[in-house]
Amino acid sequence: MGQVRKPRPKSVVVTLKMVAQHVGLTPGTVSAVLNDAPSSRSIPQTTKNRIHAAAKELDYRPNFFARSLRNKRTYMIGVIAEEIGDYYGSLVIRGIEEYLREKDYFFLTVVHRHSPELLKRYSQMLMQRGVEGFITVDLQLTEALLLPTVAVPGHKNFPGVTNIVLDHHHAARVALKHLLQLGHKNIAFMKGQSFSADSEDRWRAICQVAEELKIEIKPELTVQIDIDDPTPQLGYPFAKQLLERRVPFTALFAYNDISALGAIRAFQEAGLRVPHDISVIGFDDIQGAAFSIPSLTTVRQPLADMGRLAARTLLARIEGAKDSPAEIPIEPKLVVRQSTAQAPAPTGA
Repeated sequence: MGQVRKPRPKSVVVTLKMVAQHVGLTPGTVSAVLNDAPSSRSIPQTTKNRIHAAAKELDYRPNFFARSLRNKRTYMIGVIAEEIGDYYGSLVIRGIEEYLREKDYFFLTVVHRHSPELLKRYSQMLMQRGVEGFITVDLQLTEALLLPTVAVPGHKNFPGVTNIVLDHHHAARVALKHLLQLGHKNIAFMKGQSFSADSEDRWRAICQVAEELKIEIKPELTVQIDIDDPTPQLGYPFAKQLLERRVPFTALFAYNDISALGAIRAFQEAGLRVPHDISVIGFDDIQGAAFSIPSLTTVRQPLADMGRLAARTLLARIEGAKDSPAEIPIEPKLVVRQSTAQAPAPTGA
């Protein structure tokens, strides 16, 4: 006779009532704490800690649909990104996702590709699907959206919009001072695409700091990126343009890390050594910057942290915060690696 199999135990769905029984409190008290309701403010922190510990121990999962119906909310936000999978946006979205997951929120992502028409259409579609707010990534807003919005980065003040913006003056200062300390005087520059949200402010800051430091920005050593490409190809043809002009330079300050990596490839193909012949500084500190050859000196933006900050700021606004700032500044940091070195001695010296 074959062995009789025992029926597999059904997984038990832990309810709010079970958590309440476990801690010896009413379901209303437990619900208030787990949903961070205003009524929970009077509950002692030790009790809150006990409730959260019990929910974790019992693996309690809140019923999303019940919560939405009860509070008449969707717990969804819309993320309007320039590109899915680009280095800048993917790190920002990573931070957004991490924070929203902790808070049991969902997000829907659309791609704006710097098109005002797509932005208008997709923002309306997201509102029709019930999102409660927006986070925009690398988008130059021309007007306020119809829901609470956090812009990463943001440079224009609109009602209902919180801008998270890097201190570009500090970024330009630490990068250019680094090159000056290494003896570089003839510095080439790559300007960002006109549609990139940071481009105008970053270039203005570079020009102002260069004037303060008495660094001449020569038109023949300045190139304007005018293509949309999320790969190192972004900087490759423009570095070739600089070389074709045959105006000597010993360092390049690129618009971002992607363009810096493409520039390094162009220099190497021309028989130039980085950093022995030409030093290169990027901007962002993307994940591959430390693993390029040579590893890239860059101005670091804490992109994942900026995404988390954007999500935290937006949720606070959605949930009733009245003191949300119009702008949240972020301080960059210079990360020195192997792509910058002492300027080569002038020929004949």
